[in-house]
Amino acid sequence: MTIRLVLPVLVAVVLPVAALRAQAQFTLLASFVERGTNNPVETMTSADVSVTEDGLPATVVKVEPVVRSVKVQVLIDNGAGIGRNIGELRNGLRGLLDALPPDVETTLVTTSPQARFLVRASKNRDELRKGADRLAPDSGGGRFIESLKEAAERANKDKDAFAVIIAAGTTSGDTRILESDMQQALEQVGRKPMIVHVLLYAGERSSSGGVNQVEVGERAAQMTGGRYEFVNGMSRYTTLLTELGAEVAKQVSGNTRQFRVTVQRPDGKRGELGKVSISSTSKTVSGLWRE
Repeated sequence: MTIRLVLPVLVAVVLPVAALRAQAQFTLLASFVERGTNNPVETMTSADVSVTEDGLPATVVKVEPVVRSVKVQVLIDNGAGIGRNIGELRNGLRGLLDALPPDVETTLVTTSPQARFLVRASKNRDELRKGADRLAPDSGGGRFIESLKEAAERANKDKDAFAVIIAAGTTSGDTRILESDMQQALEQVGRKPMIVHVLLYAGERSSSGGVNQVEVGERAAQMTGGRYEFVNGMSRYTTLLTELGAEVAKQVSGNTRQFRVTVQRPDGKRGELGKVSISSTSKTVSGLWRE
């Protein structure tokens, strides 16, 4: 499972052993920011990057820029957990959309009674706002885990884009989710670089499935360097939606430009790869993925 770490104040990032397979060469996908300003780095060379395996220096063969578009999916629980607060949810969704960059393709998906497109992928802000206005309540429970899995699957099929998923859920729903369902959702999240932000509201209707949303939400956010928030009040929930939109706007510039780092393993290294780390003498590593 690929793990992305967002560490804006550190110089080096380490990948776990489980993320790597044995081979003579391997490639990493990394993003860098200028130290002190956190502005995205436009150019990098092999001389700017150091890679080690189990503390031994590896050879950086080449560093290539990779420019990708950013696509956002917003998963919205409109079910029993929201209840009479649907108007506030619409307001929060509008705030989120207004905070996103205008040129970012965005998809809106409702999760109750099942995952359904409210607005398919679009850059048309008017169309997206009209979608927010159409948001309607449903009496069923939100399918948080199922919707997250499907969103990650869509992201994995789009090889040329960097995906950001904002999962705005509640603890009402997912009562019949199996452990295998939870694991499949997380496996999809870990298949390629993406960021998953999770916002959970403690629902208007209690549900035994709430622990499932919390567990999967926390893990998905942690795996991808996303933000996880659990709140008890609807007013804070809607405010956080706008905050997440603004946070994604900042992240967009940092993830459209990444660098593919091709690495030759240290002399004598055979079999399964050990602990791999990457650092830069002049830049800060802001993200790292195993390709």
